[in-house]
Amino acid sequence: MKARVNSCPPKYCALLMLPAVFILFFTQFKYYSIPTKIQNSERVSSEPLWVQHDFCTFQPLSQKDAVEERHLLGSIAWPETPHLPHSLSLEQTSDPAHSTFTILPRTGGGQWHVGDQLGVMIKINDYQGFPKKSGGDVLLARMHNPILGAGVAGQVVDHLNGSYSGIFSLLWEGSAQIEVTLVHPSEAVTVLRRLTKEQPDRISFQSLFRSGALSETTTCNVCLRPTQQPVCNYTDPHTGEPWFCFKPRKLSCDTRINHSKGAFKQSLKAREENLFQSGVNMKVFIQASGPDSVAVLPKKNDEPKVKNWFVKPEWSGYYYQGLWRALSGTTVRQFNTSPAITQCLRGKAVHLYGDSTIRQWFEHLIATVPDIKEFDLHNERQIGPFMALDFANNILLTYRCHGPPIRFTNTPTSELRYVANELDGLIGGTNTVVVIGIWSHFSTFPLQVYIRRLQSIRRAVVRLLDRAPGTLVVIRTANLKDLTLYETLTNSDWYSLQHDKVLRAMFKGYNVRLVDAWEMSLAHHLPHSLHPQPPIVKNMIDVLLSYICH
Repeated sequence: MKARVNSCPPKYCALLMLPAVFILFFTQFKYYSIPTKIQNSERVSSEPLWVQHDFCTFQPLSQKDAVEERHLLGSIAWPETPHLPHSLSLEQTSDPAHSTFTILPRTGGGQWHVGDQLGVMIKINDYQGFPKKSGGDVLLARMHNPILGAGVAGQVVDHLNGSYSGIFSLLWEGSAQIEVTLVHPSEAVTVLRRLTKEQPDRISFQSLFRSGALSETTTCNVCLRPTQQPVCNYTDPHTGEPWFCFKPRKLSCDTRINHSKGAFKQSLKAREENLFQSGVNMKVFIQASGPDSVAVLPKKNDEPKVKNWFVKPEWSGYYYQGLWRALSGTTVRQFNTSPAITQCLRGKAVHLYGDSTIRQWFEHLIATVPDIKEFDLHNERQIGPFMALDFANNILLTYRCHGPPIRFTNTPTSELRYVANELDGLIGGTNTVVVIGIWSHFSTFPLQVYIRRLQSIRRAVVRLLDRAPGTLVVIRTANLKDLTLYETLTNSDWYSLQHDKVLRAMFKGYNVRLVDAWEMSLAHHLPHSLHPQPPIVKNMIDVLLSYICH
């Protein structure tokens, strides 16, 4: 292993001349996270002595982590979907236009009241109108009232026979309208599963190697298909996170200078593309067979809540008048002015780590609070890292993207940092806030890649909280997005749902807080987007600030 010499890069030298807050930032954000590179004395691997999964290789886990991994994989196991014949007939697949949902009568009869739980029965039919006999469709359910600016996510139960139940909590007075969406037919999930198994490298990455006038670009990935070409092993020595590049023919592995997203290979079988048609069988509303709404009366204190027996629903919160209200834990306050946000963040160092959905939070805060001035580090806008300061109120705000796989363009290798290593470089304490959002860039890989990344991050979180118990750690979950064919094959909501379940289970019982981006994007009336629109982001930031200033 060879570490980079700890010298002052030209663009940071000016920081040393600035006040103490800059020095504090430099020590926490730069010095304690000096990047390292693996291999680097021609440590070239052709047959890694690791656990093999198709052509993806994984280091052996401890017994405890291996048991957890098996449990997590079992807990998110999706219902088996029918085998797709070579000549797939679309007529035999789930068709939202022929499917319906029906609001079930209130248990015991009578009218609906705030506090009741409402159920709907969803029946999925194929294009010929015949009932489906198996489960596995990806469905979303939402209850809303546009006039009141109210919305809440529903929970869907798969009965594995072509029928599903949607469960909702009645949380406001007035009309409550049901909305059921088919995201993917079960047959599409079969295709998505196969793609992950057979083509985890369908999005490739590349690195430029350079020495003097000689340069060469090679393919890189977590999973590299076996060839006779030697491989540079850039596995991180501290976290064990794997990363490999094919070795340049004339250059050493030490000469790698950047990381970039490469090509996308779409390899669908005959007719499979028909399963991913926007407006036909992907993100399409299912119509009600009768009324699609109910009238909700005030809560009756002398009557127990009506509940469904087959599930124990849990909701993070709901929207009312466009504002997110938590159903348990910290009360969400509204931070509607720059002074209110400044007062909350006074004396705080807020470090954000993750993908572009976390960078969106950094951008929202510096746009909302004029006194927090971004310091120009002359970095690429997509990549970062970024830093913003409010000297008068002693506020520090930073962002850094997570390590590979990251689908950004031309990221210098010196800026490829793993979140766990960054957390180990923080002092922490009651004035330190850590925000982590890592999910979107892992969709094309086996779930083991994501599980192991989260295990690594969780260990670092535990170490941070052990040495600095007052540190606030907040984790942003995955969110729903608009789906094109490309987005589906690389970043489908089904992939995100699986990762979201793993994330929640991984950190359950630990001293961290969640911002439930999944429910907040599902319950809102705005269209789904990889980068949620400003009203949703503003509500997310209100949840974050409520954790900081509870």
